[in-house]
Amino acid sequence: MRRVPVLVALGTALVLLLTACGGGATPEQEFRGAVLTEPYEVAPIALTDTSGQEYSLARDTDKPLTLVFFGYINCPDICQVVMASLASAMTRLDEDDRARVDVVFVTTDPARDTPEALRTYLDRFDPSFIGLTGDLDEIVALGEPLAVAVEQGEKLPSGGYEVTHGTHVTGVDGNDEAPVVWTQGTSAAQFASDIHQLLGQKG
Repeated sequence: MRRVPVLVALGTALVLLLTACGGGATPEQEFRGAVLTEPYEVAPIALTDTSGQEYSLARDTDKPLTLVFFGYINCPDICQVVMASLASAMTRLDEDDRARVDVVFVTTDPARDTPEALRTYLDRFDPSFIGLTGDLDEIVALGEPLAVAVEQGEKLPSGGYEVTHGTHVTGVDGNDEAPVVWTQGTSAAQFASDIHQLLGQKG
């Protein structure tokens, strides 16, 4: 498991942010993510990325911040909205911030979301986004400690099926912990502002 000295502990930055947000922060500067008093731990489970290589959120997230979302290609609404917000947020970051952030999409529907299909789907949002698939049991196990429940839902008239899953975005730091989460309703501007603050960049 890789331990990277990032941000001189994201947790310290979060404490400072909480203190600052109680003061004179403008609505645009207000931190919108939920800071966890006890960060989620990232399970050392390896899935498969869209190039067919093993990828572990614990081992391979070596940037200061990795944003993780569990969803699926055939999701009719929420997944597309969240991914579009993340893609727009990335365009709002300056070059230095953008280089220090990864976005990872973990499919909750591996039976249909092949690596090739995931790559095509993610390229519509941002070609740099990382897509992961694998055995459903392993995806469920990866989601559990991140408070993401995954289960197959009802059969659809089309012959497919619904997949129910948690809809928050999780922020993973370089110490294999997830100290902050965002709800599905977080806007692109709010994501960008929070990311900028977390990375400690001066405006």
